[in-house]
Amino acid sequence: MSNKAASLVDQAKKWATNYGDFPNGAEGAALTASLRVRAAWDDNDADAVADMFAENGSLLLGDEQLNGRERIRAYLTDWFAGAYKGVRMVDRPIDVRLLTDEVAVAVTEGGLVLPGEDEPLPHHKSRSTWVLVRSDGDWTVMSLQSSPIGS
Repeated sequence: MSNKAASLVDQAKKWATNYGDFPNGAEGAALTASLRVRAAWDDNDADAVADMFAENGSLLLGDEQLNGRERIRAYLTDWFAGAYKGVRMVDRPIDVRLLTDEVAVAVTEGGLVLPGEDEPLPHHKSRSTWVLVRSDGDWTVMSLQSSPIGS
């Protein structure tokens, strides 16, 4: 196997661990929405993060309540260009529940990882609640709310 192929296999194995106890089935499928948000966040790609939200979705980030995909996009564009440039997201699923075939709630724990760090610093740790909806077979985010979990 070439070095590039081996690297891709290693990356895929590492990324697969992000599903926690929910790697398969309907719960794992719902989690793909939060994992795609995380991947876009890690790239500091405000457009890709915003596009993972429903048109009327919401994001509570710190004290900022961002309603609607375009408000999320505008806020994160400024955020990623400023003090949070290079910040990654760590997010591990704790619980995933399907409320219907088209609605799931996930609880995750993690936080924001500053450049040069491997894990969130104590004051950047959070627990998040995701409301995920499936439309036309694809999972998106209706709401994401993160709360600090203290130091």
